[in-house]
Amino acid sequence: MGQKILLAEDTADMNKVVTAVLEHDGYEVDSFLDGKSALKALMSNRYDAALLDIMMPGMTGIEVLKEIRSTNDETPVILLTAKSEIEDKVDGLDAGANDYLTKPFSMKELLARIRSLLRTQNVANNKIIVFSDIKVDSENLTVSSENTVGLSNHEYELIKLLINNFGRELDTDFIKDHIWDDDDSADADTVWLYISYLKEKLDSISSKLEIKGEKGGQFILLER
Repeated sequence: MGQKILLAEDTADMNKVVTAVLEHDGYEVDSFLDGKSALKALMSNRYDAALLDIMMPGMTGIEVLKEIRSTNDETPVILLTAKSEIEDKVDGLDAGANDYLTKPFSMKELLARIRSLLRTQNVANNKIIVFSDIKVDSENLTVSSENTVGLSNHEYELIKLLINNFGRELDTDFIKDHIWDDDDSADADTVWLYISYLKEKLDSISSKLEIKGEKGGQFILLER
């Protein structure tokens, strides 16, 4: 049986299309046309991920999200919205969303975001992360390949973020918001400093992984 995803999308045609795409990709899908029905299902079942449209009758996706987060439910959530205003994205992320997609979006991007989200959860649940030719130890804060070096807390969070988004370019602001979300003093220089530290450490253990990117721009984890 495939991984189980809840979909809450009030536009019937869109709901059918997304459901069909997910099922074709091997996921088991429970789909709903309103927020209240989705919330009831989330409260009584376990899902590997949830896709919540923000604008739904009766109860918005953000309201559903706030309700499940208030019960310490950590089901990964992607918000779907026709709005592109930054306030909607901020509200969703502040409410506990893991990611968001602005309509119209491609089904290919949706599937990629879901795979990334599920990969993130797998990483979060593992004390030892094995990826490519490295092993990251979350308890001892080390990264190993041909040899082992220590990691700071921020370096550990950064390598985990890059692994979760392997092959995907990440903006400096995206990295800063995920790693230093509670530190107002962090800026592009901070991100670049820790990227540089991590690049040196990957080189020092002779890993085939490398981080590419320029200060203030986008960064991507790749294999050489």
